[in-house]
Amino acid sequence: MKSRESLIRLHRFQVDEKRRQVADIEGMLDEFRRREQDLEDQVKREQEKAGISDIAHFAYPMYAKSMRARRDNMLESIGELTRQLEQAREELADAYRELKKYELVEQNRQRRAKREADRVEQNILDEVSLNMHRQNAGQAQG
Repeated sequence: MKSRESLIRLHRFQVDEKRRQVADIEGMLDEFRRREQDLEDQVKREQEKAGISDIAHFAYPMYAKSMRARRDNMLESIGELTRQLEQAREELADAYRELKKYELVEQNRQRRAKREADRVEQNILDEVSLNMHRQNAGQAQG
């Protein structure tokens, strides 16, 4: 009994931990996307100031080049975080399925135990009723 409860608690903890991981990665992704958009905006402003948007142009602003490089790195990081998020979501789904399996087993066990307790109680009530009927029948004859 205790081992099943401990197992369920362990799986609940694992599901909660996976949820936290998913939430953390989603938060990081949101932050990286905001940063990427900020870098993109900086590149556009710098290009507008210089009046040059062709990166191959000899007078293309160095600041815009460095912001583009940072933005490209940010996009790579976003891609990696997206893959990690997919993996974390799969792990969360697996952990949740595992938890549900143990919870269903416990629910079935509890239902069986309740049915057995109800059956025993009904047998006792039937026995009491039968004894009372016998007593009443004996008194009626006597």
